[in-house]
Amino acid sequence: MTSAERLPVAVDAMGGDRAPAEIVAGAVRARDELGVPVVLVGRPEELPDTGGLEVIPASEVIAMDADPGKSVRTMKDSSLVRAAEAVRDGRACAMVSAGNTGATMASALLRMKRLPGVGRPAIATPIPNPGTDRTTVLLDAGANAECTPEWLVQFAQMGATYARHRYGIEAPRVGLLSIGEEPTKGTPLVKETHQLLAEGGWAESCGGTFVGNVEGRDIMSPDVDVVVTDGFTGNVVLKTLEGSMRALVNAILGAFGATEETKAAGDALFPALLPLYAQLDPNNTGGAMLLGLNGVCIISHGSSNDTAIVNAVKVATEMVDAGLVGALASTIRPE
Repeated sequence: MTSAERLPVAVDAMGGDRAPAEIVAGAVRARDELGVPVVLVGRPEELPDTGGLEVIPASEVIAMDADPGKSVRTMKDSSLVRAAEAVRDGRACAMVSAGNTGATMASALLRMKRLPGVGRPAIATPIPNPGTDRTTVLLDAGANAECTPEWLVQFAQMGATYARHRYGIEAPRVGLLSIGEEPTKGTPLVKETHQLLAEGGWAESCGGTFVGNVEGRDIMSPDVDVVVTDGFTGNVVLKTLEGSMRALVNAILGAFGATEETKAAGDALFPALLPLYAQLDPNNTGGAMLLGLNGVCIISHGSSNDTAIVNAVKVATEMVDAGLVGALASTIRPE
């Protein structure tokens, strides 16, 4: 699809710790570097040079610490709500936001609606496998704190479909996050979900393969393509990984600068470590996708810079072009 044929991506210009400057800069870069049409959503008077990008006016901004549900219901002229409406109304092909995650989900859900048959949407987050070219999809990463076994089975279906369309994995290997590999390990939710996934009928529509329970140490390995869990556990896992990686990088940098000898060693090692650092940098992942909606919604992390927005727009357009929403609709069939 050419840029002339594609609808623009709606970017929430007001969302994120570095908004609006970094968000606008990323949107302009996405247009210039990717050839992708972009429309900004926000307060026109507060935006820096937009490079000629169209702006959909929105007078309100949902703060990062605001109550998601209440804010979306009461702030109907917020940039998040207007971005979701742009997708719903066919004015944009997808939305991207680095703002309040809960409010992003609520806006997208209330305006775009769920696909028929979907119990609950789920946040699918890409987790890089260090030193390889593979990525593990973790879901749910925070949309649903409490889940049923049936929802987790749907997450497996949606995750496998997402892995096929985003990463070209023909038969994604799906694991269920637990505290041990044995089917008898885990909470009642995990045990019941394991039984349903082991029966195998869920995989017919998505091409996935159930590999059994996996543990937290398996998420950043090439042994599994999709890891399914409830949103509470998934979000704890995600934040733990982010914090661990940040602490490790800071410790390495501190060690390299401790003495003249370690500084010399650091100068020699930095070129070899830079590709690994780039792979683990959240700005390069393209953000997480909210699966199960009648539209494409990419959630970028709160501290996103312009590069993160470029990559988020790239993923959004790739998923639109790949027809992911239609594929998910075919995967999750209404009862």
